[in-house]
Amino acid sequence: MSPPLGFWDLSLWTAVTAIILLATSELLSPYYGRSGVFIDRKRLRIVALAVALIFLATVAYRIYEIITKT
Repeated sequence: MSPPLGFWDLSLWTAVTAIILLATSELLSPYYGRSGVFIDRKRLRIVALAVALIFLATVAYRIYEIITKT
């Protein structure tokens, strides 16, 4: 029985998550309005870059698989 998520699905999920987090960290205004919710832009950007690096690692692994199969 195969797992419900494959390697391709996880790679796509990390790509979408990285794009959303990077866009959110860039679009956050220094003034958060009156909501009272504090979002640390620096920490959000670090997490977004970490997820982007995970995505790039999965892409590198897939490229490695393609090269070694031929």
